Amino acid sequence: MTYREALTQSMQDMAKDPATCFIGYGVKYGGKALGTLKAVSDAQLIETPVAENLMVGVAVGMALKGRKPLVFVERFDFILNAADAIVNHLDKIATISQREFNPTILIRVVTGNTRKPLYTGATHVQDFTAAFRSMVSFPVVECRTPDEVLSGYRTAFRELDQHSTMLIEYKDLI
Repeated sequence: MTYREALTQSMQDMAKDPATCFIGYGVKYGGKALGTLKAVSDAQLIETPVAENLMVGVAVGMALKGRKPLVFVERFDFILNAADAIVNHLDKIATISQREFNPTILIRVVTGNTRKPLYTGATHVQDFTAAFRSMVSFPVVECRTPDEVLSGYRTAFRELDQHSTMLIEYKDLI
């Protein structure tokens, strides 16, 4: 199984649960999350503007209402725009509310490609994995092989009622 096939299979497996929704730019139109959401029902795909903080905020709100959101961020570099929503809201709501509320989401982040001729430049290939591991209490999981993709998403989805998970993908492998 290829890396892309593992990602596609993981998205299809999660989509079997009708509470699952996929949020982001390019999830419903255009590339459908690098082609990995082509088989997912349009009813489960929520296209947003390029606004990462908004995407995470919407996902947190949906999680509070019982949905199982996955936020797709195609460029890890721009997760910094959502850092407030991730670090100060998503990661802290359960603590602040004394566990009355525990919104949990999956955050799917792609580290840009570094291979030529597709190299997209220094502002599209940054990897903030270590930084986020130090900023949040939930798992930040690197997916470097098809097996890591399959097990990472399977575990994250199975544990979604307990905690959020950020899953890091690598575009050079797709």
